[in-house]
Amino acid sequence: MRTPIIAGNWKLFKTIAEAGAMVNALKPLVAGTSGVEIVVAPVFTALRPVADALAGSNVRLAAQDCYWEEEGAFTGEVAPRQLKDAGCSHVIIGHSERRQFFGETDETVNKKVKAALAAGLIAIVCVGETLTDREDDATFTIIEKQISGAFAGLSTDSLAGIVIAYEPVWAIGTGKTATDQQAQEVHVFIRKLVGKIFGQPAANAMRILYGGSVKPDNVKGLMAQPDIDGALVGGASLKADSFAAIVNFAC
Repeated sequence: MRTPIIAGNWKLFKTIAEAGAMVNALKPLVAGTSGVEIVVAPVFTALRPVADALAGSNVRLAAQDCYWEEEGAFTGEVAPRQLKDAGCSHVIIGHSERRQFFGETDETVNKKVKAALAAGLIAIVCVGETLTDREDDATFTIIEKQISGAFAGLSTDSLAGIVIAYEPVWAIGTGKTATDQQAQEVHVFIRKLVGKIFGQPAANAMRILYGGSVKPDNVKGLMAQPDIDGALVGGASLKADSFAAIVNFAC
């Protein structure tokens, strides 16, 4: 059995005070939730305060990005070991916005994944196609390229520290959502690809999340699909009640 993960990516929202208020409102709403791994990902400046606020709860902490070096003259970057020191257990890597606006490539994703794993963090590795890719029937080609690049040089054993998040770029922040069947189709392809590269046991164990305008009113249909193991939630994770409703999808 694969334990579902519901992760909230807060992107560039919330001050330290707002982030603290958010998790303090969230904790009682999910305190009784079992069988689901709950993760929130605030901005870098709020990581330590949110870690302190989450102490003793069932909610875990992620960063939204990392660098691949442990230290050095890399102004503006944050190393995985520093994220671990701040209280993180997870880190999001290769989000489409990092690719679109900040030059992220499959090669840099690969470096970051290796560095995150070496620091003991769980890497939530994002993949996904644009609307043009889908209209050109290139979805599977793009996904294969991204996964092959991100996982280059990794051992099968290292996959235990990786979660894949499939995010169709055309469904992020647009209000559009892939249908349950469209999402399942890509998740099946990803699982088969992981099996082809690393073997079927690794593929069967791999948790694959869906991201792209996940909301309380569509999460149940998505989670009913056999190869969807959770969600990477954007806008709906910014409010405690809506995020809790997604976390408690099985209720």
